[in-house]
Amino acid sequence: MDWVEFPSLGRRDLRDLRLAVDGSFKEFTRAYGETLESIFEPLKTFLVWLESLLITSPWPLVLLALLAIVFVMSRSVKITVGSMIALLLIGYFGMWEDTMRTIAMVAVCTLVAIVCGIPIGILMARSDRVQALVNPVLDLMQTMPSFVYLIPVVMIFGLGKVPGVIAVVIYAIPPMIRLTNLGIRLVDTDVLEAADAFGSSAWQKLTNVQLPLALPTIMAGINQCIMMSLAMVVVASMIGVKGLGQPVLQAINNQYFTMGVMNGLAIVAIAIIFDRATQAYGKRLQKHSEVVHG
Repeated sequence: MDWVEFPSLGRRDLRDLRLAVDGSFKEFTRAYGETLESIFEPLKTFLVWLESLLITSPWPLVLLALLAIVFVMSRSVKITVGSMIALLLIGYFGMWEDTMRTIAMVAVCTLVAIVCGIPIGILMARSDRVQALVNPVLDLMQTMPSFVYLIPVVMIFGLGKVPGVIAVVIYAIPPMIRLTNLGIRLVDTDVLEAADAFGSSAWQKLTNVQLPLALPTIMAGINQCIMMSLAMVVVASMIGVKGLGQPVLQAINNQYFTMGVMNGLAIVAIAIIFDRATQAYGKRLQKHSEVVHG
């Protein structure tokens, strides 16, 4: 049986295409790199300030503040006590500073994802055309290997905090957008018709009806965003992002089993704390929504 060769670009043509694309991107970074860096400078300043605040403040005060946030969100003594034990063990084993850096990074990335993701999700919920345009982009962001995100941001910004934040946000923002869109679309049409009957404008209907009813679903998006940000911490350490990811990367390179396991468990502990607190808060929002609109 004769096999037909699959048609493809020649090696020389493919190489020329790659060189042309790479050259164009390098020219773009030279032309607009400084401008883009100045745009993200406030974000870098805020991240440095938060990181410094968590590290330089007395650890008992930071511990109490974190436990207060966990308790306010979860209203659970069990979750709060478990969080306290986990954080005390992290400090006892000498991982407090790296953990604070990781918490600062995750907090800033989650905040950026919320600020950018919720408006996009609202636009998708209000327009099927926007949803059809954005969904393939979200699919690409979720299926593209996370290492690939590091290449363009490092070429533009170099190594450091800003490229780390951008890479983490790109990886973590899709669930925020998708669940915001889903939450708004799942609002009962009878409730929307009642709002229309009372003469509510589109803005009033969004802020007073759709967003409050969609809050539990949006909270689930925030939860997933936090989990994915933590999952990206180790990858982001490859481009100079300090925190729990760097010791894990060092342990991989030098085959330090104990160091890798301990820092990995610290990441797991932080993930469980965030997960339990945000899930409990989402359940409270769900119950409140059912009572008010049930």
